[in-house]
Amino acid sequence: MSQQPTAAAPVRHPLLVLLDLGRRARAARSVEELSFLMVNDSHALGAYRQAALWLADRGVDTLSGVIEPEANAPYAQWLDQACRTLAENQPDAAAVDPHCLSLALAGQWAQWLPPYGLWLPFPGGGLLFAADVPWSEEAVALFKEWGDTWHYAWSRQQATSSAWSWRRLGHTLKTALAPNPAKPWWRQRRALLAALIVLALLCPVRLSVLAPGELVPANPALIRAPLDGVIAQFQVQPNEQVKAGQPLFNFDEAPIATRMEIATQGLATAQAEYRQYAQQALSDPRSKTQLANLGGKIEEKQAEADFTRDQFQRSRVVAPQAGIALFDDPSEWIGRPVQTGERIMRIAMPGDVEVEAWLPIGDAIPLTDEAEVKLYLASSPLSAVQARLRYVAHDAVPRPDGSYAYRVRARLAAQSDLRVGLKGTAKLSGPWVPLVYWILRRPLAVIRQHVGL
Repeated sequence: MSQQPTAAAPVRHPLLVLLDLGRRARAARSVEELSFLMVNDSHALGAYRQAALWLADRGVDTLSGVIEPEANAPYAQWLDQACRTLAENQPDAAAVDPHCLSLALAGQWAQWLPPYGLWLPFPGGGLLFAADVPWSEEAVALFKEWGDTWHYAWSRQQATSSAWSWRRLGHTLKTALAPNPAKPWWRQRRALLAALIVLALLCPVRLSVLAPGELVPANPALIRAPLDGVIAQFQVQPNEQVKAGQPLFNFDEAPIATRMEIATQGLATAQAEYRQYAQQALSDPRSKTQLANLGGKIEEKQAEADFTRDQFQRSRVVAPQAGIALFDDPSEWIGRPVQTGERIMRIAMPGDVEVEAWLPIGDAIPLTDEAEVKLYLASSPLSAVQARLRYVAHDAVPRPDGSYAYRVRARLAAQSDLRVGLKGTAKLSGPWVPLVYWILRRPLAVIRQHVGL
């Protein structure tokens, strides 16, 4: 029984093959897929034995029939030099042969490639095809058209993979969140939830910290004890409006008056003794020798009398400027001994206030000049006092509770009639950071302090 001949596979028209390759190039999802398509599947347009994709900045990128080319192999090194020479001498697509290379490279052509080559250059690289038969004009035109289509898709894919854009993110989310009948509903919801959590963690937020704060005078006049003594009485009350030169308080004058009286009597005694020896010097030459010592003693007593008189005057303290007297209960000061330089009260100008906050060491964050500061007073927690950072102290100082903190001062953004001494919570705003960093900043700091990781 005779066998029936099998039907030959239909030969596709080259234009149909070109259209099919272009469609596949547009549907490719990565640069690697496009590179593999060009060097391997272009065989449908015309027969060739070897193909290579060469890039000017990377050398031989893709070879036909090879998963990954070896850059240090002799074949890859020779092919890189050959393609670089063709890129310099052949700016247009054309059939090439060993005569297009230098003598050194042309001598090795037969060792590595078939005799007939086709060079398809593009910006930043080129494609080299090598065949056993000469390239016809029709094949050159088809490959040139296919190379332009492929390069367009390759450029778009390369730009998409190297540059992040909102359009790409939206497309990815749309694809990920679209319902897929092939997957169970719980898997789709789980993917949606994971995507939303990642987006939320990457959302930028303002890095901020909270610190105890209060309203303090911006430029007060400090009233300190001018001498050692005991305060006798106050002429003003706390938070009272005072004028420049108005008496504020005075010390107990009895000890100072006693010292002044003793110094005055000592001065009078020294002067009388000097006059006595001066009269005796007229008849007794030995008395003249005592006059110099008595003159020095008079000067000493005069200095003591002037000093005690000055202390007596300074024991009555007056206001150096107009403002509001800020101090504690007068009964806590009266009868209390104070030392020279001890602060007793402050004179603050009305409306001249600013925010003072104490930033704990563990909450210290980068703060720029004029950073935003909000003070939420305990008396009015729903409205914030707006301020701008003036300075942050370089050194941490101890607080009454035993902790260390940095002093922060911020000037008010607008004039305010709020009184000095109001306390609350200050919010200091720093740079913008991802939400995940805002959440993990303190835990990571604690781990670093205790574990060292």
